Amino acid sequence: MKKQSSFLAIFLSAMILLTGCGTSTSSSPAADPAQAPAGDSTFKVGLEAGYAPFNWTQMDDSNGAVKIDGSSEFAGGYDVEIAKKIAQSLGKELVVVKTEWDGLVPALTSGKIDAIIAGMSPTAERKETIDFSDNYYKSNLVMVVKKGSKYEGATSIQDFKGAKVTAQLNTFHYSVIPQIEGVEQQPALDNFPAMRVALESGVIDGYVSERPEAVSAAAANPNYVMVEFKDGFQTSEDDTAIAVGVKKDSELTQKINEALAGISEEERTQIMDAAIKNQPAAQ
Repeated sequence: MKKQSSFLAIFLSAMILLTGCGTSTSSSPAADPAQAPAGDSTFKVGLEAGYAPFNWTQMDDSNGAVKIDGSSEFAGGYDVEIAKKIAQSLGKELVVVKTEWDGLVPALTSGKIDAIIAGMSPTAERKETIDFSDNYYKSNLVMVVKKGSKYEGATSIQDFKGAKVTAQLNTFHYSVIPQIEGVEQQPALDNFPAMRVALESGVIDGYVSERPEAVSAAAANPNYVMVEFKDGFQTSEDDTAIAVGVKKDSELTQKINEALAGISEEERTQIMDAAIKNQPAAQ
């Protein structure tokens, strides 16, 4: 019995020694393809998922929606469809990172995301911090009001003299409101759902938006009306354009531009029309 125990102890010691040697001579992580950074194969895109029809949140993957990273929810909309095409062109897997509007640029500059595809305009102020791709959409500014209000038939922004008007926080939409003489500019709100609630409750008379969002608002709620102007807001081309935000001097800029060049104007219109049609009723 003693001899058997001694033999067993020697055998186990030898096995432990062999195992340790095997570990010390294995390939280093840098040389092992399986150890390559996971981010190399993904294209991480930040968006609010709350700005229909550009982007929204839904509970399933219908109509091509993409799962939101770290969530059971999905993101759909025009931005998501554009992001899918860019990711395909890059040969990478699209990862949607749901991010509050004010957190998008910090998320990009910190490396949490690779790009912002969120209905963002390439304004001069933003260009001081990040770079932008070529435009992937252009839209006009409109106003959203309640049906039956005295502002429903407005044809000029000056028809909103004395009206309580707001727009989204930290957007050029809010900066144009003072162009309306005698307007009662209200505090900016964080997002479009909040503005719709304020409009419904009578806290505001209208909010400034882009045409696709206004069409979506009217489609989602028959109490909302989109007002387009013959005499509208004065804006720059960069204000009304929409582009992909990337880090300063990023090599992604040229690659994204190549992907966008492959999407015709006709296809972009079709994508937007489908987004307006497919948006969730609540958004």
